[in-house]
Amino acid sequence: MSTPEHVAIIMDGNGRWAKSRGLPRVAGHRAGVEALRKTVRAAADQGVRWLTVYAFSSENWSRPKSEVSDLMGLLKLFIRRDLAELHHSGVRVKVIGERDGLAPDIAALLEEAESLTSNNRKLNLVIAFNYGGRDEIVRAARKIAEATLRGEVDPRSLSQEDFAGFLDTAGIPDPDLVVRTSGEQRMSNFLPWQSGYSELVFLSCYWPEFTAEHFNDALRQYASRERRFGGRMPQDVERGVAS
Repeated sequence: MSTPEHVAIIMDGNGRWAKSRGLPRVAGHRAGVEALRKTVRAAADQGVRWLTVYAFSSENWSRPKSEVSDLMGLLKLFIRRDLAELHHSGVRVKVIGERDGLAPDIAALLEEAESLTSNNRKLNLVIAFNYGGRDEIVRAARKIAEATLRGEVDPRSLSQEDFAGFLDTAGIPDPDLVVRTSGEQRMSNFLPWQSGYSELVFLSCYWPEFTAEHFNDALRQYASRERRFGGRMPQDVERGVAS
């Protein structure tokens, strides 16, 4: 089976999972953290090199303050409780998203996770936190404009590769596969630049229900597809197929 180098996941459905069981939303988020732990292990077991998870979007701040507080508490708990195990397992943590304006304790925890695991190589875990794809592109454009004013960039010769170097994901390969749980079939402002040619798999299970078998099923769906990147497969060229 062809294994994708980079899998990105939109972890959706925590609240609906909790509601369907008569539980508070925070119970769904707690269960979602456990699903994340299992997924990190599954990705490493399958030889995936990069795993990106949509942990907290820049739009999530508009949720009720109590829910945001619960989510921040779970982030702190995850890093404090799981960071040592991730480090021991050879996982390197990378955080993408806007850092400016974050609470000092949250920013410090994110920096600690990156610093401690910086030399690990078994699996790269990219956490999209306070992340929004359009915001990322605007911030990249702002950096390019500032570099242009300093005489460091000639906008007339700027390539797609040059532009990508100003994104939060600079140095990270584009995702081969994007998975979304909960049955919703949209990207929700997640990696819009990077996922232009990604294979998409939408699963009906809520994120707290996500298991290693769901992960492996997504990999099987990926392996069954032919990636064309806008071109044609050799056999199609021979047959004169245009699509």
